Amino acid sequence: MADRYDVVIVGGGVMGCAVAYFLANDPSFGGSVAVVERDPTYQRASSALSASSIRQQFSTPANIALSQFGLSFIRNATDHLSVDGDPVDLGLREPGYLYLATGAGADILRRNNAIQLSCGADVALLSPEELTARFPWLSVDGIALGSLGLSGEGWFDGYSLMQAFRRKAKALGVAMIAGEVAGIDTAEGKVTAVRLADGRRLSCGVAVNAAGPQARRVAALAGVDLPVAARKRCVFVFDCRDELPGCPLVIDPSGVWFRPEGKQFICGAPPPADRDPDTDDLTVEHDLFEEMMWPALAGRVPAFEAIKVTNAWAGFYEYNEIDQNAIIGPHPELRNFLFCNGFSGHGLQQAPGAGRGLAELIATGAYRSLNLSAFAYERLAENRPLLETNVI
Repeated sequence: MADRYDVVIVGGGVMGCAVAYFLANDPSFGGSVAVVERDPTYQRASSALSASSIRQQFSTPANIALSQFGLSFIRNATDHLSVDGDPVDLGLREPGYLYLATGAGADILRRNNAIQLSCGADVALLSPEELTARFPWLSVDGIALGSLGLSGEGWFDGYSLMQAFRRKAKALGVAMIAGEVAGIDTAEGKVTAVRLADGRRLSCGVAVNAAGPQARRVAALAGVDLPVAARKRCVFVFDCRDELPGCPLVIDPSGVWFRPEGKQFICGAPPPADRDPDTDDLTVEHDLFEEMMWPALAGRVPAFEAIKVTNAWAGFYEYNEIDQNAIIGPHPELRNFLFCNGFSGHGLQQAPGAGRGLAELIATGAYRSLNLSAFAYERLAENRPLLETNVI
Protein backbone atom coordinates (compact mmCIF):
# COMPACT_ATOMS: atom_id res chain seq x y z
CA MET A 1 0.00 0.00 0.00
CA ALA A 2 1.29 3.44 -0.90
CA ASP A 3 2.13 5.76 1.98
CA ARG A 4 1.73 8.95 -0.03
CA TYR A 5 -1.33 10.23 -1.88
CA ASP A 6 -2.10 13.48 -3.60
CA VAL A 7 -5.43 13.60 -1.73
CA VAL A 8 -6.40 11.84 1.49
CA ILE A 9 -10.09 11.96 2.36
CA VAL A 10 -11.01 11.30 5.98
CA GLY A 11 -14.43 9.65 6.01
CA GLY A 12 -15.77 7.04 3.61
CA GLY A 13 -19.47 7.87 3.78
CA VAL A 14 -21.39 9.45 0.95
CA MET A 15 -19.46 12.75 1.09
CA GLY A 16 -16.02 11.21 1.10
CA CYS A 17 -16.87 8.73 -1.64
CA ALA A 18 -18.51 11.45 -3.75
CA VAL A 19 -15.41 13.65 -3.59
CA ALA A 20 -13.23 10.63 -4.41
CA TYR A 21 -15.40 9.64 -7.39
CA PHE A 22 -15.48 13.11 -8.91
CA LEU A 23 -11.72 13.50 -8.48
CA ALA A 24 -10.92 10.13 -10.02
CA ASN A 25 -13.37 10.77 -12.86
CA ASP A 26 -11.98 14.24 -13.67
CA PRO A 27 -9.67 14.11 -16.71
CA SER A 28 -7.87 17.23 -15.47
CA PHE A 29 -6.81 15.42 -12.28
CA GLY A 30 -4.18 12.74 -12.63
CA GLY A 31 -3.32 12.31 -8.98
CA SER A 32 -3.77 9.55 -6.42
CA VAL A 33 -6.65 9.46 -3.94
CA ALA A 34 -7.19 7.53 -0.71
CA VAL A 35 -10.35 7.37 1.39
CA VAL A 36 -9.94 6.46 5.06
CA GLU A 37 -13.01 4.97 6.77
CA ARG A 38 -12.97 3.86 10.39
CA ASP A 39 -15.97 1.50 10.05
CA PRO A 40 -16.24 -0.25 6.65
CA THR A 41 -19.41 -2.00 7.87
CA TYR A 42 -21.14 1.44 7.98
CA GLN A 43 -23.23 0.19 10.90
CA ARG A 44 -23.46 3.65 12.50
CA ALA A 45 -22.87 5.76 9.40
CA SER A 46 -25.19 8.67 8.68
CA SER A 47 -25.29 7.54 5.06
CA ALA A 48 -26.80 4.21 6.15
CA LEU A 49 -29.25 5.59 8.72
CA SER A 50 -30.72 8.58 6.88
CA ALA A 51 -34.31 8.91 5.69
CA SER A 52 -32.71 9.87 2.34
CA SER A 53 -35.01 12.53 0.94
CA ILE A 54 -34.47 15.23 -1.67
CA ARG A 55 -36.10 18.63 -2.14
CA GLN A 56 -35.79 21.99 -3.84
CA GLN A 57 -37.69 23.83 -1.10
CA PHE A 58 -34.87 25.72 0.58
CA SER A 59 -34.71 29.42 1.38
CA THR A 60 -31.20 29.98 -0.04
CA PRO A 61 -30.35 29.78 -3.76
CA ALA A 62 -27.05 27.99 -3.00
CA ASN A 63 -28.89 25.11 -1.32
CA ILE A 64 -31.43 24.93 -4.12
CA ALA A 65 -28.67 24.70 -6.73
CA LEU A 66 -26.88 21.93 -4.80
CA SER A 67 -30.02 19.84 -4.57
CA GLN A 68 -30.98 20.46 -8.20
CA PHE A 69 -27.59 19.10 -9.24
CA GLY A 70 -28.14 16.15 -6.89
CA LEU A 71 -31.54 15.43 -8.39
CA SER A 72 -30.18 15.31 -11.94
CA PHE A 73 -27.32 13.09 -10.84
CA ILE A 74 -29.59 10.67 -8.95
CA ARG A 75 -32.04 10.48 -11.86
CA ASN A 76 -29.14 9.47 -14.11
CA ALA A 77 -27.16 7.42 -11.60
CA THR A 78 -26.55 4.51 -13.96
CA ASP A 79 -24.92 6.81 -16.53
CA HIS A 80 -22.53 8.11 -13.89
CA LEU A 81 -21.88 5.24 -11.51
CA SER A 82 -22.34 1.98 -13.39
CA VAL A 83 -19.48 -0.49 -13.11
CA ASP A 84 -19.17 -3.26 -15.72
CA GLY A 85 -22.51 -2.23 -17.19
CA ASP A 86 -24.52 -2.96 -14.05
CA PRO A 87 -27.55 -0.67 -13.54
CA VAL A 88 -27.65 1.58 -10.49
CA ASP A 89 -31.17 1.61 -9.04
CA LEU A 90 -31.57 4.21 -6.30
CA GLY A 91 -35.35 3.77 -6.00
CA LEU A 92 -36.04 7.47 -6.57
CA ARG A 93 -39.67 8.47 -6.01
CA GLU A 94 -40.93 12.03 -6.54
CA PRO A 95 -44.26 12.61 -4.73
CA GLY A 96 -42.98 15.96 -3.48
CA TYR A 97 -42.53 17.75 -0.16
CA LEU A 98 -45.49 19.50 1.44
CA TYR A 99 -44.66 22.26 3.91
CA LEU A 100 -47.62 23.39 6.03
CA ALA A 101 -47.74 26.77 7.74
CA THR A 102 -49.98 28.50 10.24
CA GLY A 103 -50.82 32.15 9.81
CA ALA A 104 -47.61 33.06 11.59
CA GLY A 105 -45.49 31.16 9.08
CA ALA A 106 -47.38 31.88 5.87
CA ASP A 107 -45.29 34.90 4.90
CA ILE A 108 -42.11 32.83 5.24
CA LEU A 109 -43.55 30.24 2.84
CA ARG A 110 -44.42 33.00 0.38
CA ARG A 111 -40.91 34.51 0.53
CA ASN A 112 -39.33 31.10 0.14
CA ASN A 113 -41.63 30.28 -2.76
CA ALA A 114 -40.54 33.39 -4.62
CA ILE A 115 -36.87 32.43 -4.19
CA GLN A 116 -37.54 28.83 -5.24
CA LEU A 117 -39.45 29.87 -8.37
CA SER A 118 -36.66 32.27 -9.33
CA CYS A 119 -34.24 29.30 -9.15
CA GLY A 120 -36.41 27.15 -11.40
CA ALA A 121 -37.98 24.93 -8.74
CA ASP A 122 -41.34 23.37 -9.61
CA VAL A 123 -43.32 24.38 -6.52
CA ALA A 124 -46.79 25.76 -5.82
CA LEU A 125 -48.54 27.48 -2.94
CA LEU A 126 -51.86 25.90 -1.93
CA SER A 127 -54.70 27.36 0.11
CA PRO A 128 -56.43 25.23 2.76
CA GLU A 129 -59.23 24.57 0.29
CA GLU A 130 -56.77 23.46 -2.38
CA LEU A 131 -54.99 21.24 0.14
CA THR A 132 -58.26 19.55 1.08
CA ALA A 133 -59.17 18.99 -2.57
CA ARG A 134 -55.79 17.46 -3.33
CA PHE A 135 -55.29 15.52 -0.09
CA PRO A 136 -58.73 14.71 1.40
CA TRP A 137 -57.10 12.64 4.16
CA LEU A 138 -55.31 15.75 5.50
CA SER A 139 -56.72 17.94 8.27
CA VAL A 140 -56.11 21.62 7.59
CA ASP A 141 -57.10 22.82 11.06
CA GLY A 142 -54.88 25.77 11.91
CA ILE A 143 -53.25 25.77 8.46
CA ALA A 144 -53.13 28.99 6.47
CA LEU A 145 -50.95 27.89 3.55
CA GLY A 146 -49.10 24.93 2.06
CA SER A 147 -46.12 24.71 -0.28
CA LEU A 148 -45.94 21.61 -2.49
CA GLY A 149 -43.13 20.41 -4.70
CA LEU A 150 -44.79 19.34 -7.93
CA SER A 151 -41.73 17.53 -9.27
CA GLY A 152 -38.10 16.98 -8.35
CA GLU A 153 -38.78 16.19 -4.70
CA GLY A 154 -39.19 12.91 -2.86
CA TRP A 155 -36.94 10.18 -1.53
CA PHE A 156 -34.42 7.55 -2.63
CA ASP A 157 -32.09 4.83 -1.35
CA GLY A 158 -29.26 6.85 0.20
CA TYR A 159 -27.22 3.84 1.30
CA SER A 160 -27.21 2.53 -2.26
CA LEU A 161 -26.03 5.95 -3.49
CA MET A 162 -23.12 5.84 -1.06
CA GLN A 163 -22.19 2.29 -2.05
CA ALA A 164 -22.43 3.16 -5.75
CA PHE A 165 -20.08 6.12 -5.27
CA ARG A 166 -17.70 3.86 -3.34
CA ARG A 167 -17.76 1.05 -5.90
CA LYS A 168 -17.23 3.40 -8.83
CA ALA A 169 -14.42 5.26 -7.06
CA LYS A 170 -12.64 1.96 -6.40
CA ALA A 171 -13.06 0.98 -10.04
CA LEU A 172 -11.42 4.28 -11.00
CA GLY A 173 -8.38 3.52 -8.83
CA VAL A 174 -9.20 5.16 -5.49
CA ALA A 175 -7.61 3.39 -2.51
CA MET A 176 -10.10 2.49 0.23
CA ILE A 177 -8.32 2.23 3.57
CA ALA A 178 -9.88 0.90 6.76
CA GLY A 179 -8.50 2.77 9.75
CA GLU A 180 -9.09 5.30 12.51
CA VAL A 181 -7.50 8.70 11.98
CA ALA A 182 -5.55 9.51 15.13
CA GLY A 183 -3.50 12.52 14.09
CA ILE A 184 -2.92 15.13 11.41
CA ASP A 185 0.58 16.50 10.87
CA THR A 186 1.03 20.11 9.80
CA ALA A 187 4.02 22.25 8.88
CA GLU A 188 4.37 25.79 7.50
CA GLY A 189 0.63 26.30 7.21
CA LYS A 190 -0.12 23.03 5.44
CA VAL A 191 -1.27 19.51 6.26
CA THR A 192 1.58 17.13 5.50
CA ALA A 193 0.20 13.76 6.59
CA VAL A 194 -2.70 11.90 8.12
CA ARG A 195 -1.75 9.40 10.84
CA LEU A 196 -3.79 6.30 11.63
CA ALA A 197 -4.24 4.62 15.00
CA ASP A 198 -2.42 1.49 13.79
CA GLY A 199 0.74 3.54 13.15
CA ARG A 200 0.42 4.09 9.41
CA ARG A 201 1.27 7.55 8.13
CA LEU A 202 -0.28 8.78 4.89
CA SER A 203 1.57 11.76 3.44
CA CYS A 204 -0.61 13.97 1.31
CA GLY A 205 -0.83 17.11 -0.76
CA VAL A 206 -4.44 17.78 0.22
CA ALA A 207 -6.51 16.49 3.15
CA VAL A 208 -10.32 16.52 3.06
CA ASN A 209 -12.43 16.34 6.21
CA ALA A 210 -15.53 14.34 5.22
CA ALA A 211 -15.90 12.67 8.60
CA GLY A 212 -19.62 13.31 9.11
CA PRO A 213 -20.51 13.31 12.82
CA GLN A 214 -16.79 12.90 13.62
CA ALA A 215 -15.90 16.10 11.74
CA ARG A 216 -15.22 18.19 14.84
CA ARG A 217 -12.84 15.60 16.26
CA VAL A 218 -10.98 15.29 12.97
CA ALA A 219 -10.67 19.06 12.59
CA ALA A 220 -9.32 19.34 16.13
CA LEU A 221 -6.49 16.96 15.17
CA ALA A 222 -5.32 19.70 12.80
CA GLY A 223 -5.79 22.39 15.45
CA VAL A 224 -8.96 23.70 13.81
CA ASP A 225 -12.21 24.58 15.57
CA LEU A 226 -15.21 23.29 13.62
CA PRO A 227 -18.71 23.97 15.03
CA VAL A 228 -20.23 20.69 13.84
CA ALA A 229 -21.96 18.47 16.39
CA ALA A 230 -23.28 14.91 16.18
CA ARG A 231 -27.01 15.28 16.84
CA LYS A 232 -29.23 12.20 17.20
CA ARG A 233 -32.40 11.94 15.14
CA CYS A 234 -34.92 9.13 15.74
CA VAL A 235 -37.02 7.71 12.90
CA PHE A 236 -40.13 5.61 13.57
CA VAL A 237 -41.82 3.17 11.20
CA PHE A 238 -45.56 2.68 11.60
CA ASP A 239 -48.54 0.92 10.05
CA CYS A 240 -51.78 2.66 9.14
CA ARG A 241 -54.90 0.76 8.08
CA ASP A 242 -56.03 3.51 5.70
CA GLU A 243 -54.32 4.46 2.47
CA LEU A 244 -53.27 8.07 1.87
CA PRO A 245 -53.41 8.52 -1.94
CA GLY A 246 -50.69 10.74 -3.36
CA CYS A 247 -49.04 11.27 0.02
CA PRO A 248 -45.90 13.43 -0.24
CA LEU A 249 -43.36 14.04 2.52
CA VAL A 250 -45.37 16.26 4.85
CA ILE A 251 -43.79 18.74 7.28
CA ASP A 252 -46.24 19.85 9.97
CA PRO A 253 -45.85 23.28 11.63
CA SER A 254 -44.93 21.38 14.81
CA GLY A 255 -41.76 20.14 13.10
CA VAL A 256 -43.01 16.57 12.84
CA TRP A 257 -42.62 15.07 9.37
CA PHE A 258 -43.90 11.88 7.79
CA ARG A 259 -43.87 10.10 4.45
CA PRO A 260 -44.78 6.73 2.95
CA GLU A 261 -42.20 3.94 3.02
CA GLY A 262 -43.51 1.06 0.95
CA LYS A 263 -46.85 0.08 2.50
CA GLN A 264 -45.90 1.70 5.79
CA PHE A 265 -44.92 5.20 6.89
CA ILE A 266 -41.90 6.73 8.58
CA CYS A 267 -41.80 9.86 10.70
CA GLY A 268 -39.44 11.98 12.74
CA ALA A 269 -38.94 15.39 14.33
CA PRO A 270 -36.17 17.45 15.94
CA PRO A 271 -36.15 16.74 19.68
CA PRO A 272 -36.61 19.55 22.21
CA ALA A 273 -33.50 21.70 22.58
CA ASP A 274 -32.80 20.39 26.07
CA ARG A 275 -32.68 16.85 24.64
CA ASP A 276 -30.45 17.55 21.65
CA PRO A 277 -26.83 17.35 22.83
CA ASP A 278 -23.67 16.56 20.91
CA THR A 279 -23.65 12.79 21.40
CA ASP A 280 -22.24 9.44 20.36
CA ASP A 281 -25.37 7.62 21.55
CA LEU A 282 -27.85 6.12 19.07
CA THR A 283 -30.38 4.70 21.51
CA VAL A 284 -33.91 5.22 20.18
CA GLU A 285 -35.96 7.49 22.44
CA HIS A 286 -39.42 5.97 22.13
CA ASP A 287 -41.04 8.54 24.38
CA LEU A 288 -40.45 11.17 21.69
CA PHE A 289 -42.92 9.33 19.49
CA GLU A 290 -45.53 8.82 22.20
CA GLU A 291 -45.37 12.30 23.69
CA MET A 292 -44.48 14.55 20.75
CA MET A 293 -44.86 12.91 17.35
CA TRP A 294 -48.02 10.83 17.63
CA PRO A 295 -50.24 13.68 18.88
CA ALA A 296 -49.09 15.86 15.98
CA LEU A 297 -49.57 13.03 13.48
CA ALA A 298 -53.09 12.24 14.68
CA GLY A 299 -54.03 15.91 14.67
CA ARG A 300 -52.89 16.34 11.07
CA VAL A 301 -54.14 13.01 9.64
CA PRO A 302 -57.21 11.57 11.40
CA ALA A 303 -56.34 8.09 10.09
CA PHE A 304 -53.15 8.27 12.16
CA GLU A 305 -55.14 8.10 15.38
CA ALA A 306 -54.96 4.30 14.99
CA ILE A 307 -51.41 3.37 14.05
CA LYS A 308 -48.85 0.86 15.26
CA VAL A 309 -45.11 1.40 15.49
CA THR A 310 -43.34 -1.55 13.89
CA ASN A 311 -39.70 -0.44 13.93
CA ALA A 312 -37.43 2.46 14.80
CA TRP A 313 -33.83 3.54 14.44
CA ALA A 314 -31.60 6.51 15.21
CA GLY A 315 -28.93 8.16 13.11
CA PHE A 316 -26.75 11.24 13.24
CA TYR A 317 -27.17 14.70 11.81
CA GLU A 318 -23.78 16.39 11.37
CA TYR A 319 -25.20 19.62 12.70
CA ASN A 320 -23.64 23.00 11.96
CA GLU A 321 -24.26 24.84 15.24
CA ILE A 322 -23.90 28.28 13.64
CA ASP A 323 -26.31 28.30 10.67
CA GLN A 324 -27.29 24.69 9.89
CA ASN A 325 -25.65 24.84 6.48
CA ALA A 326 -22.74 23.01 4.90
CA ILE A 327 -19.13 24.05 5.36
CA ILE A 328 -17.31 23.41 2.09
CA GLY A 329 -13.83 24.42 0.96
CA PRO A 330 -10.44 25.22 2.45
CA HIS A 331 -9.51 26.51 5.87
CA PRO A 332 -8.35 30.13 5.50
CA GLU A 333 -4.97 29.47 7.11
CA LEU A 334 -4.44 25.75 6.55
CA ARG A 335 -5.17 26.05 2.84
CA ASN A 336 -4.77 22.39 1.86
CA PHE A 337 -7.15 21.24 4.62
CA LEU A 338 -10.61 21.18 3.05
CA PHE A 339 -14.03 20.79 4.64
CA CYS A 340 -17.05 18.87 3.43
CA ASN A 341 -19.06 19.00 6.65
CA GLY A 342 -22.06 20.27 8.57
CA PHE A 343 -24.89 19.52 6.14
CA SER A 344 -27.36 19.37 9.04
CA GLY A 345 -29.73 16.79 7.61
CA HIS A 346 -29.60 17.47 3.88
CA GLY A 347 -26.25 15.88 3.09
CA LEU A 348 -27.26 12.84 1.06
CA GLN A 349 -29.19 14.89 -1.48
CA GLN A 350 -26.35 17.40 -1.72
CA ALA A 351 -23.48 14.90 -1.86
CA PRO A 352 -23.24 14.83 -5.68
CA GLY A 353 -23.03 18.62 -5.90
CA ALA A 354 -20.67 19.01 -2.95
CA GLY A 355 -18.44 16.23 -4.25
CA ARG A 356 -18.36 17.70 -7.74
CA GLY A 357 -17.58 21.20 -6.51
CA LEU A 358 -14.85 20.19 -4.09
CA ALA A 359 -13.23 17.92 -6.67
CA GLU A 360 -13.17 20.80 -9.16
CA LEU A 361 -11.60 23.06 -6.55
CA ILE A 362 -8.87 20.50 -5.85
CA ALA A 363 -8.23 19.65 -9.49
CA THR A 364 -8.37 23.13 -11.04
CA GLY A 365 -8.13 25.60 -8.17
CA ALA A 366 -11.64 26.97 -8.72
CA TYR A 367 -15.30 26.01 -8.71
CA ARG A 368 -16.49 25.38 -12.27
CA SER A 369 -19.96 23.85 -12.60
CA LEU A 370 -21.23 24.86 -9.15
CA ASN A 371 -20.10 27.91 -7.19
CA LEU A 372 -19.98 26.75 -3.58
CA SER A 373 -18.25 29.85 -2.20
CA ALA A 374 -21.36 30.69 -0.13
CA PHE A 375 -20.51 27.67 2.06
CA ALA A 376 -16.93 28.76 2.81
CA TYR A 377 -15.49 28.39 6.30
CA GLU A 378 -14.65 32.11 6.40
CA ARG A 379 -18.29 33.06 6.91
CA LEU A 380 -18.20 31.48 10.35
CA ALA A 381 -15.12 33.34 11.51
CA GLU A 382 -16.45 36.60 10.07
CA ASN A 383 -19.92 36.17 11.63
CA ARG A 384 -21.69 36.03 8.26
CA PRO A 385 -24.08 33.11 8.76
CA LEU A 386 -25.81 31.65 5.73
CA LEU A 387 -29.22 31.32 7.32
CA GLU A 388 -31.56 28.60 6.08
CA THR A 389 -35.16 28.83 7.29
CA ASN A 390 -36.26 25.48 5.83
CA VAL A 391 -34.43 23.06 8.15
CA ILE A 392 -36.17 19.82 9.07
